[in-house]
Amino acid sequence: MLSLRRGTVTAITGRLVGLVRLEVDGRPCIAYPRMTGPVALGDEVVINVQALELGLGSGGFDVLYVNLTRGLELAPEPGAHVMKLPYTPLQHAVRHAEEGAEDGPDTLGGMPVVCCSLHSQVAPVCAALGTDLAVAYVQLAGGALPVSYSNTVRALRDRGHLRTALAPGSTVDGDVACVSVASALLWCAGSGMDAIVCSIGPGVVGTNSRMGHGGVAASEAANVASALGGTPILAPRVSDADKRDRHRGVSHHTLAAIELSLGAPKVPWPAGRAVPAELGSVEQVDVSDWEEACAGLPLNHMGRGPGEDPAFFAAAFAAGRLARRLLA
Repeated sequence: MLSLRRGTVTAITGRLVGLVRLEVDGRPCIAYPRMTGPVALGDEVVINVQALELGLGSGGFDVLYVNLTRGLELAPEPGAHVMKLPYTPLQHAVRHAEEGAEDGPDTLGGMPVVCCSLHSQVAPVCAALGTDLAVAYVQLAGGALPVSYSNTVRALRDRGHLRTALAPGSTVDGDVACVSVASALLWCAGSGMDAIVCSIGPGVVGTNSRMGHGGVAASEAANVASALGGTPILAPRVSDADKRDRHRGVSHHTLAAIELSLGAPKVPWPAGRAVPAELGSVEQVDVSDWEEACAGLPLNHMGRGPGEDPAFFAAAFAAGRLARRLLA
């Protein structure tokens, strides 16, 4: 059931690309103007309050569902006919990159594709890739939030680490929409990208089970990259600070992704750290400069920063460093 409530916009607290932060009757709320149209102070709106009512960590706000003042009878995007969120009350047509486009490349030509199981790995991966390469971000299903909500993607784009962000399949509100992960990777190859970073969005779906978590999306991306002639690199999730046994050392997210990979993705590992026996073959990577390279970027994982859990960020950095090494 949808938990909807009528209210009035009482404050606009920030406008970002694809995202507006506001308050409705004093409650924190966000709006996605590319879906629901513009919003202004005093507008009468309907908001979805369920996430805030449930106290979800990544959903501590209401979401604008419809703007009754200026959001009715909006025209669809010109030329769009492929639906995002199909057959739900939020279905809307979005122009996809494949529509009306000429056939591009049918192979990735060895391009490195870094596959992450958590969104918090994206910043250190991109830090290792640097700012002189053309890097694209492809969001995978398995997280909770639209591409435009990611502060990490926004910061990486502003710092020159990312050129564009794609929303394939069921993911929404990226710079570019694609029908599938496969076509998104090929679009990157045809658009002059040097490397691709794939990850679920913020707010990983987790159930404590071996395969029932959003991290398995990393293996799906690795399989597609391998099938298309790319070089998949699986960013290992590592922690010395997580209190949960399944995430201590190398996480079960990483082990599940390896188990589900049909090819043989490269698994980087920080040089000097003991390699867990369950990982098997890894590629040692020097990450001695990871802290300097990541300075100023948003580094946060489960409320822990680089000072509390340096192993997490160093291991993700190793994946980006290996991708860069392959391009040398």
